[in-house]
Amino acid sequence: MSIKKIIPCMDIKNGRVVKGTKFKNIENVADPVEMAKYYMETGADELIFYDIAASAEEKPIFYDLIKKVKAEISIPYIVGGGIQTIEDADKVIDCGADKISINSGVIKRPEFLAELAKKYGSPAVIFSMDVKMVDGVYRVFSDAGKNNTGIDALEWTRQGVENGVGELVINSIDTDGVKCGYDIAMLERISSISNTPIVASGGAGKLEDFYEVFRIKNVESALAARVFHYKEINIRELKRYLKNKDVDVVV
Repeated sequence: MSIKKIIPCMDIKNGRVVKGTKFKNIENVADPVEMAKYYMETGADELIFYDIAASAEEKPIFYDLIKKVKAEISIPYIVGGGIQTIEDADKVIDCGADKISINSGVIKRPEFLAELAKKYGSPAVIFSMDVKMVDGVYRVFSDAGKNNTGIDALEWTRQGVENGVGELVINSIDTDGVKCGYDIAMLERISSISNTPIVASGGAGKLEDFYEVFRIKNVESALAARVFHYKEINIRELKRYLKNKDVDVVV
């Protein structure tokens, strides 16, 4: 049985951690360096930082922040947002990221994913999708959830797996920030077409939500933001709860 991971997600805009609901009503939350240190100290397995302005507003990637955070933490560190070229990815890795997460860059140029997997290896490349149900079909959105690409999320998953990605981050726009639980139906559909490890994202509100999502085949990690940022759930307490439920986590 694989070890399940708990991953706090920090959306970054103008050098600050922010959080919205369904990708709207963005709130200023905290300093990213201090929050990264807090999460490492309280038991996070990995961290994900998403620059939500880099692609949507065509702003430079936050290279200086990547360096500052890396200097303060010792757990794996994933960076996404604004990575459009191999040169962008090189610099993100050079600044300290352990893995790169790709979304909009692949939508613009699908072959980019295979190029990254070839250069860095599948474990270092995470394929991220922002997904919303539209007229009964799961559709992929780009630019921090602003644009409906019209791409079928299930077909997009198949293409990503064929191109050698190591993990899939599946973020439900419909459940993002509402704290009513992960989008179980969507995650089950995506899990049914691939054995690639899934990072579930969007909707965590209580301890039971994490237990429920880990019961889905191929969900190896649970990502959350609001409940961790506002200290509604402590990661160590969450892990003890999961351990008591026979979920294999590192406490």
